[in-house]
Amino acid sequence: MRWLKRGFWTTLVLLVVTVLHYTLPQTDIVRVVGTETRRIDFGENSFFWSGPDVGTATGGLTRDVFFIQTVRPNGRPMVYRNEDTGWGWPPYFKFNSYNLQAVSTSLVSQSEAPKWVAIKHYGWRNEFFTIFPNAIAVRQVSGPDETIVPWDSILILILLAGLVVLIWRMLAQFRERMIDPLVDEVGDRFDAMDARADEARGRARGLWGRFVAWLNTWKGKPRR
Repeated sequence: MRWLKRGFWTTLVLLVVTVLHYTLPQTDIVRVVGTETRRIDFGENSFFWSGPDVGTATGGLTRDVFFIQTVRPNGRPMVYRNEDTGWGWPPYFKFNSYNLQAVSTSLVSQSEAPKWVAIKHYGWRNEFFTIFPNAIAVRQVSGPDETIVPWDSILILILLAGLVVLIWRMLAQFRERMIDPLVDEVGDRFDAMDARADEARGRARGLWGRFVAWLNTWKGKPRR
């Protein structure tokens, strides 16, 4: 039972960490080398894509998706998708994918005269499953070594921690006010039942003892 409980909590923690790592905003410093629009046929990985842009036709397994092609300071390529999140999940309420694509195109640069850009995004890049992180915001920075503090993620984690503490306290108060008195009442009832049972057994033993004692009084009397 102990291992089952540990396995449950370990799985729950890993699930929460995975969801937070995918959902929380992250910022990469890159150099934009190109932008494009691709016709995407959605398949088994459609869960990792957003819905159609707000105001466009819904439904269908094929649609155009914006992409931002970049190169990191170490020379490794990184490709981002640029999709509206709309009113869906995660709740970034992004409706400006067209404007973001235009800004990204204006920041395209060559290695001889690089323009370094900070791209805020969420999600993962997985080549095997053809998954791309979704760009949220783009802005030019002074260089590849600029320090960026993830204030958004810090604030969200603080709010989530406060929410967890609040829920924990509410559950503790609910248990203290509702569950513990009920458990104590049930325990008192069982104790009372045990006490009555002991008393009944005591009375039964007393009656039986008196009956046996009465029988013993006849053993010593002579027969007539």
